[in-house]
Amino acid sequence: MGKFAQRSYQKEIMDDLEVGGEVLEQTLRELKTINRLLGGNAVTTAGLRKLLENNSETEITVADIGCGGGDMIAVMNDWAKAISQNPNFLGIDANPNIIRRAEKNLRAFTNVSFKVQNVFDPEFPQEKVDILTCTLFTHHFTQIQLLEMLASFKRKARLGIVINDLHRHPLAYYSIRILTKLFSKSPMVKNDGPLSVLRGFRRDEWEVLLQKSGFQKFEIRWKWAFRWQVVAWIA
Repeated sequence: MGKFAQRSYQKEIMDDLEVGGEVLEQTLRELKTINRLLGGNAVTTAGLRKLLENNSETEITVADIGCGGGDMIAVMNDWAKAISQNPNFLGIDANPNIIRRAEKNLRAFTNVSFKVQNVFDPEFPQEKVDILTCTLFTHHFTQIQLLEMLASFKRKARLGIVINDLHRHPLAYYSIRILTKLFSKSPMVKNDGPLSVLRGFRRDEWEVLLQKSGFQKFEIRWKWAFRWQVVAWIA
């Protein structure tokens, strides 16, 4: 398997919490298109459906961690309306430039708020929410960081968490490398896209992470295109 045997910990350009400007703008636009065209958005909303199946609460709060430009919140909001749900959303990101972009994008949404916050801040788990979601976020962190993060997620969420992230696979890597080279105008996407796959996961890696973080009930499902849908319930 060569380079695919172990997760890469090489930093992406996106990991710079001060990145901004037109490079960031172009990147967020392209990521929105990629997620829509490759079906990645449905991985998150289908996970939400599982957590809400037996929920009797009339008011819930969903926190989207690493919310980017707010695109996934908009998708989840549209999905929730279609099934007669009206949750409140909280977008959390450590990059203030990204939060400003998200606030601008979703300024018409009355049920959405945003917060600049790092998930490793001691205050992070103190503000409780019902559900935590994160899309293409967890691959940015090391094994040790993920264990700390998932344990924090477990303390913060009342119902559960939904994780949507990449399957580390040669076909996924070479496909995104070709696609970004041909069609992307963003240096960040061209660099970070293939690298993200190398930082992605195998099923057994998710099993270990969840078990060591204290989750007893969870599902890990493979979804197209080369995504893992991780749904974990709070016991």
